[in-house]
Amino acid sequence: MIDLEGPRLSDPERERLAHEAVGGVILFSRNYESPAQLRGLVQSIRHIRPRILIGVDQEGGRVQRFQSGLTRLPPMRSFGRAWDSDPEHARAITYAAGWLMASELRDMDVDFSFAPVLDLDHGVSSVIGDRSFHSDPQAVAALADAWIEGMHEGGMAAVGKHFPGHGAIAADSHHELPSDERSLDTILEHDGVPFRELAEKLDAVMPAHVVYPQVDEQPAGFSPFWLKNVLAREVGFRGVVISDDLTMAGAAIAGEPPDRARAAIDAGCDLLLVCNDPEAADAVAASLSDAGTRASAGLVSLRGKPLAGPRGAFRSTARYRDTRAALLRMLDEAPA
Repeated sequence: MIDLEGPRLSDPERERLAHEAVGGVILFSRNYESPAQLRGLVQSIRHIRPRILIGVDQEGGRVQRFQSGLTRLPPMRSFGRAWDSDPEHARAITYAAGWLMASELRDMDVDFSFAPVLDLDHGVSSVIGDRSFHSDPQAVAALADAWIEGMHEGGMAAVGKHFPGHGAIAADSHHELPSDERSLDTILEHDGVPFRELAEKLDAVMPAHVVYPQVDEQPAGFSPFWLKNVLAREVGFRGVVISDDLTMAGAAIAGEPPDRARAAIDAGCDLLLVCNDPEAADAVAASLSDAGTRASAGLVSLRGKPLAGPRGAFRSTARYRDTRAALLRMLDEAPA
């Protein structure tokens, strides 16, 4: 799964998209100007690869790649604060937010968002922080369940991240390899709860570029123990596993990009993110082709489903207007 440099395809990107090993595109803020522009970009991508997967990080708060012309979403922590005062209302507005986010993205033919975040907020991780619903695993599970159900109604697959939990360490895996010194039992009794309770509803899971030395010397995304023994067997997850970006500093432990790709696949990943490094993307694609690697059949589950009615019809409904207004109020009330 590769990225793009800007709001329109370049000739090298057209060539890269045509490669048999490229199965998806992840979009960023640099690829977005307006809903109309994004529809054009997506059409250009699908002209080359009609059934390619297109995803984006559209969590809300500080991780919302597309903003202009769409609803600004509050950080997930805002739903956690609502939970503390009224759990029933919090689940309802979280469901509505998942539906609205998915509907706006599906209206532009984006297949899925890398959401929801299932990490617990242990009060130490700035890279997670208010991206987490809550510090209580049951609250996270309940709110994420509502978000996922809303996404599914909006025609979108849900991707839970970052297994088995990135919220208990201060280090940011974008810049270094974090190490979480807790035991397996402690992790599963706390951070593992949302993944376990939502295993049958999640369409995909993204593992963390974090090493848990009391469990395995490899980061979770390169660890057969974490992905095959724990996630698949103990947690019971049977969906797609998507690596976090293989160009992140937290992935460097596995070697050069093609080595990282092979280690992730051998560990149990089905789809690999390679971002912000076109040469690395080309090297990984070539290595996968040379090895005869075949796409996982499960990837079809991540394709977006059609919205009901004509394009944009949902925007004229009272449900959309009321949800949008409620979310904007939450955004105004969120701490700076």
